[in-house]
Amino acid sequence: MNAMNWIVVYPELLLLVMACVITVVDLWVTDPQRSLTMLLTQATLAYAGAMHLLYFDDGWSLVGMQGMVVADPMGHLLAGFAAIAMIVTIAYAQPYLAARGMLKGEFFTLALFVYLGIAVMVSANNFLVIYLGLELMSLSLYALTALRREHGIATEAAMKYFVLGALASGFLLYGLSLMYGATGSLELGEVFKAIGTGRINREVLTFGVVFVVAGLAFKLGAVPFHMWLPDVYHGAPTAITLLIGGAPKLAAFGIMMRLLVEAMGGLAVDWQQMFIVMAVASLVVGNVVGIAQSNLKRMLAYSTIGQMGFVLLAMSAGVINGSTVLAGNAYSSAMFYVVIYVLTTLGTFGMIMYLAGEGYESEEIADFAGLASRHPWAAGAMAVFLFSLAGVPPLVGFYAKLAVLQALIATGHAGYIGLAVIAVLLSLVGAYYYLRVVKVMYFDVPTTPAPIVRGSGIGALLALNGALVFGLGLLPGGLMDLCRDAIVKALAS
Repeated sequence: MNAMNWIVVYPELLLLVMACVITVVDLWVTDPQRSLTMLLTQATLAYAGAMHLLYFDDGWSLVGMQGMVVADPMGHLLAGFAAIAMIVTIAYAQPYLAARGMLKGEFFTLALFVYLGIAVMVSANNFLVIYLGLELMSLSLYALTALRREHGIATEAAMKYFVLGALASGFLLYGLSLMYGATGSLELGEVFKAIGTGRINREVLTFGVVFVVAGLAFKLGAVPFHMWLPDVYHGAPTAITLLIGGAPKLAAFGIMMRLLVEAMGGLAVDWQQMFIVMAVASLVVGNVVGIAQSNLKRMLAYSTIGQMGFVLLAMSAGVINGSTVLAGNAYSSAMFYVVIYVLTTLGTFGMIMYLAGEGYESEEIADFAGLASRHPWAAGAMAVFLFSLAGVPPLVGFYAKLAVLQALIATGHAGYIGLAVIAVLLSLVGAYYYLRVVKVMYFDVPTTPAPIVRGSGIGALLALNGALVFGLGLLPGGLMDLCRDAIVKALAS
């Protein structure tokens, strides 16, 4: 095939075309539920996700678009999981948004562009393509945050997200420009080779890495670049909060691998040190400040900050004393952790939307009082999600934390073993606020004794979500092997 090799971007081309088609089709849709628009959107996401998972199964690793895009197993797996996350997010969001008059055609179009941005990022092989995908996803999320135009808190959240997001994008772009200036190339592989030669200005490279890491930390919500996260999670409609906190985290991990490992692996000593500092700070802030929250969405925002601390710890254990022997284990643990975090986040925010009624937001912890007596299985499913986030065995969240801790201990380095101990202790602190919600659900008196009646469709999806969290905790090996296989092949290419 020629240098363009169009086959590597078939899923993305499909997404782009279908996003435009769905926008036009929606002009003639009068159904308040937007059934046709939703069907086309879900079918598009399902087909694109299936293509990526099929390519992953085939083990394809191709370069196209004159070297700007790479289709490798890691990118395909992340894009496939992101498609599943987007499908579930939209399914949870439809009844919630329809009840509030926010189910418009632009929601579906922008959601498709969010996924398109994610797919571009995880398959990028060029600095500019990474930035293009990042901005496509970010701008769509900014617009979605302000979807509730008449709501002052949502508008404020969108403004904060936009301003701070633009600042973070500026950091990232400046860092990438410094990397280009020092290495003379925008292609990830060429940058890696240039750094490996050692004949370049290391001070400029290190300075560039600082700005790149700062931009990435914002997208992850790591301390000290977390200031947007609680306000945006709280202010945005819950459906949009899930859209921000779900699939984009897979994209954030993808560009960490592309930029920091595949392009800047030779500077691992520098960025790993930054990751360690941010990881510890994130664990402290996320697990301690979260205790003081009374709003469940803000609490889950601080939970996200703490969870990202674990991801950064795993990423910081890949290169030890110049050796990359443990890189596959460390990065696959981080990938597994992110996938499990997204799965659990889908469940927690899905449950908040499921329990919210027309004109009623079930987002305060007090709103869950006595849920066990009003809706027993919903309380049970929510308890499973919260226990998983806390890392309670035998749920999958426990195995995800264990995988990260094993990656740290496997280094044999006293500093990393100390980090593992700190992570465990702070996780125990954070477990308090998860357990507090469970206590409220099972032991507090409900404010309204009447049972909660909801549609069965979303309930079945939530039950499946909870079953996966429980089942993967008992049998995590298959998913862990998929992550390890994807990472090993990415590192070998």
